Amino acid sequence: MEGLADDILRDVLTAVGGYDWAVCEFVRVSGNRLPARTFTRVCPELLNASRTRAGTPVRVQLLGSDPACMADNAARLVELAPAGVDLNFGCPAPTVNRHRGGAALLGEPDLLFAIARAVRAVVPTGIPFTAKMRLGIDDPGLAVACAQALAAGGAEELVVHGRTKADAYRPPARWPCIDRVRAAIAIPVIANGEIWNFQDYEACLQASGCADVMLGRGAVADPFLARRLRGEPVGGWEDLKPVLGRFWAGVRGKVAPQHAPGRLKQWLGLLRRAYPEAALLLATLRPVTCAREIDRLLAAAGIVAALGPPRPLPLAA
Repeated sequence: MEGLADDILRDVLTAVGGYDWAVCEFVRVSGNRLPARTFTRVCPELLNASRTRAGTPVRVQLLGSDPACMADNAARLVELAPAGVDLNFGCPAPTVNRHRGGAALLGEPDLLFAIARAVRAVVPTGIPFTAKMRLGIDDPGLAVACAQALAAGGAEELVVHGRTKADAYRPPARWPCIDRVRAAIAIPVIANGEIWNFQDYEACLQASGCADVMLGRGAVADPFLARRLRGEPVGGWEDLKPVLGRFWAGVRGKVAPQHAPGRLKQWLGLLRRAYPEAALLLATLRPVTCAREIDRLLAAAGIVAALGPPRPLPLAA
């Protein structure tokens, strides 16, 4: 979720709660040993013991195709004490795939094994070493072979997104295919894809046979989703307002004023799926390009930009 689930949104979502751990946007590895500042730019949580301000561990994701270069950069990353090292074989973006990254490698199980083995060799056993993959490039025919390659290479957990690269994000997710992967390897498999609500969660667990799920767009569309899946009582739009305020404060503190409105509108566009009020607010803000004017409109809507330590949110029965 490059360009969306950055440290600002990670801070906001983990402050809401319900997450065991998170993954940052990928760090692209393409031939050079990256400086420490590259890793801390993508994952500022590395400067806070690799945790969000709410205390949620954040694993750092690497994307690349050269085993030696991936290992070299993983070794540099390990010096920064990440909460985990994750390999990305799931990104379907054409710009990434054209440069042999992400899901484009799912036709080469031997290469996946070589990358995982090389990185495993430099990641100490005390640091979780995981990977994420899709079911394949155009079809799931090699899904089991790819998963077995990553497990044999040393991955300790595997997140499987229930679509191929060609599927992009078109529904449905093929959860039964995740079950075939899960049954073929000995490491834990975490299901991912098309989980928007509790009903999707239950259906995914049943079809995939997995005990755990990873949330992506579903968590962005409903920040309370992780807690809903845990059976916790959570609120509605009124309880989401301070979350939006926290997000806007983070955006205003990091993003140039001319770009800040776009970030808020991007999130409201996804929030519309779970909150009709988000659609109304987006309609009001859509023509506005001035960040200060958005400050005023948000305040009028009862949304105050306040960025402080995470606070417990009120709960509704």
